[in-house]
Amino acid sequence: MYLGSGRGQGFFFLSSVTEHQFIIDFSELQLPAPIRRGVDELGFTEMRPVQAATIPAALDGRDVLGLAQTGSGKTAAFALPLLSRLLAGKRGADARALILAPTRELALQIHKEISALGKFTKLRSACIYGGVPQARQERDMQRKPDILVACPGRLLDLVGQRIVRLGSIETLVLDEADHMFDLGFLPDLRRILAAVPEKRQTLMFSATMPKEIRSLADECLNDPHVAELANAAPPSTIEHGLYPVLSTRKLDLLELLLNGEGMTSAIVFSRTKHRAKRLADQLTRSGHNAVALQGNMSQGQRDKAMNGFRQGRFKVLVATDIAARGIDVAGVSHVINFDMPSTADAYTHRIGRTGRSEQSGKAFTFVSEQDIDAVRGIERQLGKPLDRLEVDGFDGQFPLPSAAARPTGGRRRGGPPPRRRSAASW
Repeated sequence: MYLGSGRGQGFFFLSSVTEHQFIIDFSELQLPAPIRRGVDELGFTEMRPVQAATIPAALDGRDVLGLAQTGSGKTAAFALPLLSRLLAGKRGADARALILAPTRELALQIHKEISALGKFTKLRSACIYGGVPQARQERDMQRKPDILVACPGRLLDLVGQRIVRLGSIETLVLDEADHMFDLGFLPDLRRILAAVPEKRQTLMFSATMPKEIRSLADECLNDPHVAELANAAPPSTIEHGLYPVLSTRKLDLLELLLNGEGMTSAIVFSRTKHRAKRLADQLTRSGHNAVALQGNMSQGQRDKAMNGFRQGRFKVLVATDIAARGIDVAGVSHVINFDMPSTADAYTHRIGRTGRSEQSGKAFTFVSEQDIDAVRGIERQLGKPLDRLEVDGFDGQFPLPSAAARPTGGRRRGGPPPRRRSAASW
């Protein structure tokens, strides 16, 4: 699993890492005592695969490229080596570590976990993001934090105002790098890379490896240790399948599912922000505790929606792909794709919002008449067919063709009929 290319060669050799190859206790790591206390207090014992595959190399000072799905434990994978390196060095006037994240929600989650792991150290972190007045962030910088957790846009604003200086950065972390490309941050990333010292440790984590990520990794990583745990298949803790449904009956089917047994909380994905808002309003009028999360909302409205969902005041969060970037909410029982995702990667990202941290979850996708080709594309990339599900007695369904994808890439012929379920089994 070890070596990738050096800088400038334009490619990486990637080896797969399975969960069974790396089962290592945190006690086997040579962590400084204050950090070890933080790990113990959080109840961490056995490392998760991405942590076991990357932490030892990062502790040795290597650059790291980690390919792993969202929710797989990446924050601790880069936080523990980063905190260890900072403790071993001398404190300066400026921050020595920079963690870049694509969304405010993810930045705040990272900041919270860094603070918990570093609780028994004297290291301080600050969180920098847009959508709010910068006065508080300016005050945070006056306290001389050791670690900056930042979204690229606001960070560059503060750098331009000379409130933040990046000349002392020793460790740079790019988390969810593929999502940064989705949100158009490539120009900002290049400006930040030009502002930090060339001599540094760089840790990059991504769920997928599009050509833009390959190019950026080749530019900013030096002889990296590469661990590939991400793949097209969703986590095994997720039970997922397709519901063929007429476009005009989607809302009726959604309400059936939301009223089903075992439904504790759900993220419902919509293709557009206008539909997300409309759908949340429709569900609210029908008696569901629903809220939208979409691009037209102010930061205050986004915070209210997310906090309400996390705290259980809302049972249903209706979101677009972009708005949902970086969402990490424990215990989501269901993900429902009200609208078909545009790509297999988007499908994997969406349904990965349930079944997190090895918990079980269910993910259902509504398939309308115009979505048949998209289903075939997703199944080809996943390398296996998805279950066809039906609701007994619901008259808005239609026959969906047999799965086109098999693990061998061939066309499925024959086989068992689509699985049927009654409402009592949801």
